[in-house]
Amino acid sequence: MPARVETYRADVVIPCYQEQDALPLTAPDILSYFRKLQVSPKNSMSSFRLLLIDDGSKDKTWDIIEKISRNNHEVIGIKLSRNYGHQMAMLSGLSHSSADIIITMDADLQDDIQAVEQMLAAYESGSHLALGVREDRTSDSPAKRWTANTFYRVLSLLGVNIIENHADFRLMSRRSLDALLDHSEVNLFLRGLIPAIGFPVTLIPYTRKVRVAGETKYTIKKMLHLALDGVTSFSVAPLRVIAALGGIIFTLSILSGLYVIVERVFFPQNTIPGWASTVFPLLLLSGMQIFSVGVVGEYVGKIYMEVKKRPRFIVEEITPPNIDGNTRH
Repeated sequence: MPARVETYRADVVIPCYQEQDALPLTAPDILSYFRKLQVSPKNSMSSFRLLLIDDGSKDKTWDIIEKISRNNHEVIGIKLSRNYGHQMAMLSGLSHSSADIIITMDADLQDDIQAVEQMLAAYESGSHLALGVREDRTSDSPAKRWTANTFYRVLSLLGVNIIENHADFRLMSRRSLDALLDHSEVNLFLRGLIPAIGFPVTLIPYTRKVRVAGETKYTIKKMLHLALDGVTSFSVAPLRVIAALGGIIFTLSILSGLYVIVERVFFPQNTIPGWASTVFPLLLLSGMQIFSVGVVGEYVGKIYMEVKKRPRFIVEEITPPNIDGNTRH
């Protein structure tokens, strides 16, 4: 891959939801780090902006973002009209970016910001994508580790091309971002979509830290919803499993029917009337039908959301340019 030597501008996209406790602590550290990178001779980054996206928070997150934006010319606040979810909030920030490279990370600063320097080096060496990958999950609870490992195993079994232990800590080139923005799907699963773009990728290992303040916003319900989006957005394997089960059950039904005919014709004295042989197949087939209808319905629901072509997010407000700077490069 040819190395890049020209200077470049960077946008740092950070979704924020109910981060009134963490943001006042993490934003100064993030700004300080990127200001040092901007003047460092080790890279060619000429300028940067911090795009803070308020994803419909109910606390004082937006007030804090406005204050940070007023006091720091590199910061732009983007307020969404309601809570659209982490992936859509991330996409809204990416859509407002005009930089040469885009870095995405979370507001809690659990992702090791020091790894950004390695991402810049990977970009300057020719990579279009530098993806942060957790080296271990010791900072997670046992339940979180189990659910995460199960999540990646299930997606891999279903044929989804996903990088294990990569979440939303990454660097993207302008070209890769433009390719991503060409995708207009509503059911967004960036963790699977971005690696599937196909440009040169470098994996950057890092150790995830504990939260500086506040609580995680990824509840079990949201994690399950994300997993469901990942499966239904990238794999038709569940539909094929249903088809295979249907074929197996049909074959077993034919064999059972033949067995009953043979029993009745040649061994009528051995035939004992009973409810089990009737009730069990009915329960089995009924359960399979309900489950299958549910899976098919999930896919139909996704199609329904796609064909309506509703906006994926609506921006309510953007902080005005600071008198010491500009919101555009």
